[in-house]
Order: sequence, then C-alpha cells, then structure tokens
Amino acid sequence: LQMLERQVVGGEQAKNKDLKEKRKRRKKYADERRMQLVVALQQSNEDSSDWVLLNVYDSIQEEVRAKSKLLEKMQEKLRAAETEIKDLQSEFELEKIDYLGTIRRLERELLLFQQLLDQVQSLVRRDCNYSNLEKIKRESVWDEETGCWKIPEPVIQKTRLP
Repeated sequence: LQMLERQVVGGEQAKNKDLKEKRKRRKKYADERRMQLVVALQQSNEDSSDWVLLNVYDSIQEEVRAKSKLLEKMQEKLRAAETEIKDLQSEFELEKIDYLGTIRRLERELLLFQQLLDQVQSLVRRDCNYSNLEKIKRESVWDEETGCWKIPEPVIQKTRLP
C-alpha cells in the first residue's frame, strides 16, 4: 500500500525522468526570463508609464504619489515639447518671410531686366542673331556644372546682294 501511495502521490508519472527534466528546464527558463525582465526594468527609464504599472504598492497613497510624480514629469516633457514646437514654428515663419522677401526682390529684378531687354532690343541691328530674343531663348542651354546659361555667340549675318 505504501509503495502504491508513493507512486500515486507524485501523480501518475511521478517517476518519469523525462517529465522531471522538462519541468526543471521550464523552471530554469522562467527564472532566467524573470531575471531578464528585472534587469530590463532597472535599466529602463524610470519615468516611463510602464514602470508605474509594474510596481506593487503598499498603499493607495504611495501609488498616488508615484503616479503624481510621473504625471508631473510627463507634463514637464509636454511643456518642453510645446516650447520646441513654438520655437520651430517661429523659425519656420522667419524663414518663410525671408523667402518671400527674396522672391519679391527677384521678381522686381526680373521685371527690370525684361524692361531693359524690351528697350534694348529695338537698338540691336536687324542682321544680328540677337534681334530675335525668342530664338536666343530656344538656343540657350543651362549648364549644370557651371551653373549658368550657355548663350549663342552674337553673329552678324551679312547678306550680299548680287
């Protein structure tokens, strides 16, 4: 009876060595995993919300204090982020104003050069290739290496009558 009792007390497979080894491995793996979690929690940023959720508190007041501290830290981070956003927006606004000023200045210069061209074009000889500005624009090519336009050389076309 005692022999049967010893066999049954540990369960149906009390003497199964494979099952015992498997349980030992699982327990060892669970202990290792628990240690990894403890180390990860210690290394993690203490003001993360996960840290508060994983703590066990002795009283509600202690939990409230811990969560209040976390709330204050998060509010401080929020204020810092809002300040950064305002700084970036003001910097963007200044750049935008600068770009708009540059665009206006370039438009005025373009208008000046266009008016100068209109005035000077009538003074260019008719037998010169520069008398036709549209043709010069079509023949001009932008050079990426030098960063400037390659404009055809001025040529005077002399027509000789027989």
